[in-house]
Amino acid sequence: MIQNFTVKGGPEAGRAHLPLLRSALSLRGLDGFIVPHEDEYQNEYLPAATDRLAWLTGFTGSAGAAVVMKTKAVVLVDGRYTLQVRDQVDNALFAFADLVETGIAGWLRENAKKGDKFGYDPRLHSPDSLGAIENAARVAGAELLAQDSNPIDMVWDDQPSMPDAPLSVHALEFAGKPHGEKIAQIAETLKKTSVDAAVITSPASIAWLFNIRGQDVACSPLPLSTALVRADGTAELFVNPVKVTDEVQAHLGNSVAIHTEENLPGALKKLKNANVSLDPGTASAWIFEQVKKSGGTVYRAPDPCALPRACKNETEVEGARRAHIRDGAALTRFLCFMAGEEGQSGQMDEISAAQKLESFRADTGALTDLSFESISGAGANGAIVHYRVTNASNIKLEQGTLYLIDSGGQYRDGTTDVTRTIAIGNPTDEMCDRFTRVLKGHIALSRVRFPAGTTGTHLDTLARAALWEAGLDYAHGTGHGVGSYLGVHEGPQRIARAWNDTPLMPGMIVSNEPGYYKTGEYGIRIENLQVVTEAEAIDGGDTPMLGFEILTLAPIESRLINPDLLNKEERDWLNDYHARVLAIHEMALNDEELGWLRDVCALV
Repeated sequence: MIQNFTVKGGPEAGRAHLPLLRSALSLRGLDGFIVPHEDEYQNEYLPAATDRLAWLTGFTGSAGAAVVMKTKAVVLVDGRYTLQVRDQVDNALFAFADLVETGIAGWLRENAKKGDKFGYDPRLHSPDSLGAIENAARVAGAELLAQDSNPIDMVWDDQPSMPDAPLSVHALEFAGKPHGEKIAQIAETLKKTSVDAAVITSPASIAWLFNIRGQDVACSPLPLSTALVRADGTAELFVNPVKVTDEVQAHLGNSVAIHTEENLPGALKKLKNANVSLDPGTASAWIFEQVKKSGGTVYRAPDPCALPRACKNETEVEGARRAHIRDGAALTRFLCFMAGEEGQSGQMDEISAAQKLESFRADTGALTDLSFESISGAGANGAIVHYRVTNASNIKLEQGTLYLIDSGGQYRDGTTDVTRTIAIGNPTDEMCDRFTRVLKGHIALSRVRFPAGTTGTHLDTLARAALWEAGLDYAHGTGHGVGSYLGVHEGPQRIARAWNDTPLMPGMIVSNEPGYYKTGEYGIRIENLQVVTEAEAIDGGDTPMLGFEILTLAPIESRLINPDLLNKEERDWLNDYHARVLAIHEMALNDEELGWLRDVCALV
């Protein structure tokens, strides 16, 4: 449960493993091979057995890719990891490129030659991601060849075994809806679109659909498996049978047929003449090909579980409220500690601070895991958006700096994700100005009312406007969906400048996390989770509106706020929020903590 700050990987990985892969490619007659970060289930966080990119290059971030050729190789990462990749990957062996701007396709267009043969593992690529790569290879005159087996697996001598921890039942008191009703709901969706069956490849969707949870991936209770749901209401689950306990078997009952993962190809062959729904963004190219080979007709459509999974039912929303009260009390105790003598001493470091917060969460007795590895960044490290502290990078929280802590917990009734920025010693006027502008954007996105059909893209500007007025911005999305005792990053909804065509709907939980980052000096982010609700009618209005209910309950650093930059509505929001935080947590705190909370929640 406690985060491991010793990160495997580093430049030595590439030195040892790149020659092995090149030898394997030579035996196959390949000029190159594409290595995505994703595994067979398109996971963001991977079990050790499928973290092939880290094995090959030493890079341990949660997004990236590599392309290996006979005499050159590249690692591609997005803006979150431009510093980390240079620390972990040997630049004498690998060039670096931008995963978003250049991408695998762009790199191939520039580096592939006519006649080159590039291999790829079709189980690790979705058709959406593969399409641009195929086009780039074609333009370059190169050939893209699907491999029956992954050459990395062939040369990875000490490759860990796939996880086989038992599944567990996600009780109805947390799920709010029996799995039989969910299967019937998905079957009805398939009928309406004249689809005979859907192959569900997202572990999060499988967990939601069958009301089960797994232990296959760190920080997210995902069951690595595949499912087949038919329009007639029958369902099959393809999973390692070692994971299926008697309790899970009894829970699924006769409504779900359980098979081994090795039986999946045979089941796909039986879809001859069937219309089969596959999500081109999450299902692998291999599954698409298997359905086509069987004689089935592929119906490209979003995962039918994704939207109902995102729109939490009232039981799940109420569970989220409970989880956030519990988590907020733990975070409030931590913030009190950080405001005290030891926290402000300049002797705390990034690891000890993160561990202190983890201990407060563990003290609740309800924590099952962290919801992601804590982003614990002091000073300049706080300006690295997805910084991950290690024993090698760990620094002290020095006087006159800012400390950013982005963290969360997994509880059986909900998943949390919250960021607070803390002043260590006395902040500068510039720090307070930037923090208050971030706060203004955060408040704007909390207070907004919007009609049905509004997407997160429509709202993103609200969080940036106060920064834009000063010629400032941040280079990440403003909000992501969050699961119900599932992944901390959940679609299809999100709040970002990039277009998202999924409207925000009641029951969706999203983060609200504008920020500001001054490279080499400090980072600022304020993050709460909030759930979409039906808003009270607006006097004089004639259009029904939606809004947000704030779930996260922890004070915001008052020493970083410049009240002169806040208007009356913003001050009222902050005062109301802090009054709610105080009222909810006062019975959970000791006298010292309560006295501190009353001070920081005083009227602005």
